[in-house]
Amino acid sequence: MATVVLKGIKKIYDNKVTAVHDFNLEIADKEFIVLVGPSGCGKSTTLRMVAGLEDISEGDLIIGGKRVNDVEPKDRDIAMVFQSYALYPHMTVYENMAFALKLRKVPKEEIDKKVREAAAILDITQYLERKPKALSGGQRQRVAIGRAIVRDPQVFLMDEPLSNLDAKLRNQMRAEIIKLRQRINTTFIYVTHDQTEAMTLGDRIVIMKDGFIQQIGTPQEVFDRPANLFVAGFIGSPQMNFFDGKLIKKDGKYQIAVADAVIELADKAQKILSDKGAGEMDIVAGIRPEHISFASVAGPHTVSSKVDVSEMMGSEVYLHVTAAGKDVVLRIPTTDLPEEHRAGIPYGTEINFAFRPELVHLFDPQTDKNLLY
Repeated sequence: MATVVLKGIKKIYDNKVTAVHDFNLEIADKEFIVLVGPSGCGKSTTLRMVAGLEDISEGDLIIGGKRVNDVEPKDRDIAMVFQSYALYPHMTVYENMAFALKLRKVPKEEIDKKVREAAAILDITQYLERKPKALSGGQRQRVAIGRAIVRDPQVFLMDEPLSNLDAKLRNQMRAEIIKLRQRINTTFIYVTHDQTEAMTLGDRIVIMKDGFIQQIGTPQEVFDRPANLFVAGFIGSPQMNFFDGKLIKKDGKYQIAVADAVIELADKAQKILSDKGAGEMDIVAGIRPEHISFASVAGPHTVSSKVDVSEMMGSEVYLHVTAAGKDVVLRIPTTDLPEEHRAGIPYGTEINFAFRPELVHLFDPQTDKNLLY
């Protein structure tokens, strides 16, 4: 069993700078967990504490039921893949992959079997006799992953392994990691700043900011039900639009006044707010670009705007508009646009749009928390 439990983990540098605050997480056997957040949020520091490359200032780290805070990295039965590949330049691919097993005095036949099995999984058999300098970035990263696989670790740690690759290779390697996970069936902890990687790879995502966990959930949960403004803005591409507004109550129904529109909230939101006894208050309304509808005519429920940039993406158009003094992005299927606008909408064109009421998020500007969950 390769469960990993982090209980109240803290990292404090020089007795004054706290890089990771009270980190609590239980990772199930064979689960793929992704730590995601902007640079400096503490995700790599957390991974390095699991690896034993950083001391734990407070809390308990338990791997496979055993507390390992003071266990040497080599004795934790983990393998780590770094952003920089960290291959030995003077060794062949085969020698790089075999090196850790040789140090452990594993028999030659077993080393050969493990190296060739890992090479076959990663499709690098043809490169076994080459040196790293003769390989592309993607091939080198496969070798680094192969070197970790042969050790058959309880836990696989990956620290931004794709960030040095170009966009096309990154997409390919992301698919390879998904396949790899299905084949080797071990526990993964993966660090990235790229929310697309987090959404496509993780069974669960841990979103971090300034050393604190902001939310833990499946990719769909954090997309559909962001806990706060930070998560809402971080997850989703293009990012969620935010509007200052007011929550009002009229004829027993909750409405939001945003820009020049008044929108009655959907039944689910009505019940949640009513159960909480919510009163009229200032709010921040969040709506994703794909949850905004193009409105052919202006009305009390629509927002007026002017087009700044129109990006044709084939089946849809990304419209960057100015509305209520803010930059707003709309993601509109081309089939929803009037015929004359399907080739693009000229700069300065006035358009109207509407929110889908059942997909509006409401945040408390004082606490940043989502009022609907």
